[in-house]
Amino acid sequence: MLPMNRRRFLATTAALSAAPLFGRPAFAASLTAGFVYVGPRDDYGYNQSHAEGAAAIKDMEGLTIVEEENVAESDAAVKTMESMIQLDGAGLIFPTSFGYYNPFVVDTAKSYEDVQFRHCGGLWTDEDPKNAGSYFGYIGTAQYICGIIAGHMTKTKRLGFVAAKPIPQVLLNINAYTLGAKSVDPEITTQVIFTGDWAMPVKEAEAVNALVDQGADVLTCHVDSPKVFVQTAAGRGAYVTGYHTSQAKLSPEKYLTGAEWHWATVYKMFAEKALAGEELPNFVRGGLAEDFVKISDYGPAVTEEAKKQADAVKAEVMKGGFAVIKGPLKDNKGNEVVAAGTKYPETAIELESMDYLVEGVIGSTS
Repeated sequence: MLPMNRRRFLATTAALSAAPLFGRPAFAASLTAGFVYVGPRDDYGYNQSHAEGAAAIKDMEGLTIVEEENVAESDAAVKTMESMIQLDGAGLIFPTSFGYYNPFVVDTAKSYEDVQFRHCGGLWTDEDPKNAGSYFGYIGTAQYICGIIAGHMTKTKRLGFVAAKPIPQVLLNINAYTLGAKSVDPEITTQVIFTGDWAMPVKEAEAVNALVDQGADVLTCHVDSPKVFVQTAAGRGAYVTGYHTSQAKLSPEKYLTGAEWHWATVYKMFAEKALAGEELPNFVRGGLAEDFVKISDYGPAVTEEAKKQADAVKAEVMKGGFAVIKGPLKDNKGNEVVAAGTKYPETAIELESMDYLVEGVIGSTS
């Protein structure tokens, strides 16, 4: 008989029982934590940011890390999580892609009540399983600061944004980036092109070329792997601000700065609590002040004036309560979306259901 391994398990898992593993403690002095990635771990982007977080805690005493990359947002995610539980003895699972949460994480958590699931980006509520939860970072504020840098560096007053899907987190990044740039010059606009999915390198390159052809001279993105985006934009002579991790190595001269995740902070917190037998929080969020996100080092092209304004805003953010989204604010269709006197700091739950693009953004959510 062939030895059982994860790949073989995934091929035969439909025949296996998904019954909860009763009797094994959820928390112990030793712990196996599983990380599930939708793409490759070395993608210069979203998946790499999580893999770097996992790598940062792999040497913690009592902790074993298992990882699986290139897992689709489908039943494949369920099979991978089940294999980590049944074959590796995982007691804590981190499914890291947005599309994993409902129904895949929610349903799997119901089947394995003694395993803890913490999903990146999901919006956990009291109606969801108590052994599930979500975590995320307030990276919109970091994008606002990147927008300030872009606002200083653009000559055409036209920015470009290549995005995957018009979900709330993406829309917030687009809006925050634009508002940051407009704080430098109100005449600046941002044109956005949605590719339709998280990893579409051909469409991403086409979008970059279209944006540059239309006059954009500073570009950013919200796709899983910004590698093709950065290389294409830099190849066309445009400046870029990065996302997820630093892409400075790909184009040192054209890379201005970027909004990065720092998941090591989150994963260390969860692992320490689990190993200590403490209850894990179900809803976790943090920003620059909590070290959940960070700003890439400034590139050599960034002016002192740009650095000065960006650093001043960052200092205000670190004090807490900073609001990127505040009224009066209109969407790009002329409708008032935030009334005068109303502010939504990054902790505001309303931002997690954002469905509009602000005035100054050229594009549509439909």
